[in-house]
Amino acid sequence: MAVTVAVVTANAYYIHPIIGEVARGLGVGEAEIGIVPALNQLALALGILLLLPLGDRYSNKTLCIAFVSAQTLFLLGMAVAQGFALFTLASTLLGFVTIAPYLIPAFASKRVAPERLGQVTALLTAGVIFGILVARVGSGIVTEALGWRTVYWCAFALMVAVTLLLPITLRSEGSAAKVPSSSYGQLLVSVFTLSRANRDVMISAVIQGFNFASFTATWLALALHLTSDELGYGVDTVGYLAGIAAISIFSTPRLGKWADRVGPRRARLIAACVQLVGTMLMYPLGWSVWTVLVPLLLVNIVGPSVDVTGRMTILSLDPAIRTRLTTSYIVMMFIGGAIGSILGTAIYDWGGWIGTCGLLMAISCSVLVLSWIALRRHENV
Repeated sequence: MAVTVAVVTANAYYIHPIIGEVARGLGVGEAEIGIVPALNQLALALGILLLLPLGDRYSNKTLCIAFVSAQTLFLLGMAVAQGFALFTLASTLLGFVTIAPYLIPAFASKRVAPERLGQVTALLTAGVIFGILVARVGSGIVTEALGWRTVYWCAFALMVAVTLLLPITLRSEGSAAKVPSSSYGQLLVSVFTLSRANRDVMISAVIQGFNFASFTATWLALALHLTSDELGYGVDTVGYLAGIAAISIFSTPRLGKWADRVGPRRARLIAACVQLVGTMLMYPLGWSVWTVLVPLLLVNIVGPSVDVTGRMTILSLDPAIRTRLTTSYIVMMFIGGAIGSILGTAIYDWGGWIGTCGLLMAISCSVLVLSWIALRRHENV
């Protein structure tokens, strides 16, 4: 399942390092090609909102097979598209049906003992991280040697393999309750109703929104900071630094297993404290590519565990409502990421690296305070 999540997630990230080559191949400018990943991400958020609630009405296995098959078809469209419009349309539709990475954790949660929930959730999260890393590194290497279209043909081949193996990978999910008596409209409205009724989950969603905002703001501002005239590093250096996220592949499953022992809310509070320490070191150590490794290591080790522990608060609830609550959680995460993308570049343009570090401190403090509130609320129940 983790491999499936990795392959499916990677599709949105192949274009990031090769976007200039794709622009030249399709005969458009660099500004215009930026529409492709932007629409892909917007479509992804919309797909999560409109499609993910179906996981509480229909079999997660059936939905995963259907949407992964659709992804494979749209990926083929990207590989063969000769014009910019068709390529953009295929990429946008691909984003809209990319909900398998969010259905699979709900599927897995029905098949494991509660005491292993954190470990399994963390393993699937590591699959997401691995998919992003391989996509960013691999697409650049393949494009350099064989051209950018080969990247999408390779991705298409991987998706065909995953699609064929998915019925075997996702074996029977048991007798989890569904809500066949509800219409789709009622199901969609119930997303908001359930969110209001489960405030602890919404606190987790807001925490992850802040957490993802910190992640996007950090890397966008860091790219501008390191390549500024003051520091003078090349964009390749930023790419190498992004590889530091590989440490999360090894640390996240272990931290998830630890969260099973101490509880998700307590684990999240501790992770938030470590993340704040890393953020505090961003300014004094952010003037060299070598010293900035220290705070980046800290935040990359504990950052994904904030997400894992947040999801654990959802996956421990009634199976009949998990997917709809996950919908609210993921949509809030992407809203936070979008806000972080805007603020990360705007604050750096206005206040430089010190302004960025002030923003990151404010976000990290918000994560810490909300994590403490969530723990106290749970202990007082």
